[in-house]
Amino acid sequence: MDFLHSLPTKVAAEFEAVLDAVAKAPPPAFSGGGKWQAMHGDMAGIYEVRITSAGANHRLFCMLVRAAVGLGGPSIICIDGLTKLPRSAARPREYARVRQYADEFQMRGRVHQ
Repeated sequence: MDFLHSLPTKVAAEFEAVLDAVAKAPPPAFSGGGKWQAMHGDMAGIYEVRITSAGANHRLFCMLVRAAVGLGGPSIICIDGLTKLPRSAARPREYARVRQYADEFQMRGRVHQ
């Protein structure tokens, strides 16, 4: 939530619109138009919402969960975000933090995917 609240209102609204579209037509029905991407390798199981604005690339990392304690049904779990310069890679420690949060959610949320 801190990440989303730190963004310009227009960028946060665009993230919300992408998440709403995914919720209404989850993958594979939702193609994403380049704004919703499945991650690979060590980041498999995590999705990335990509928004570009004012010389910055904003990324919101999410998981699709069919069932978990307290969620009441299929959910999109937003686990972390970052802002980086265009055409620059995220640092390995940022990806490690995202993976850590995802793993922690799966353990504590008792996820059944």
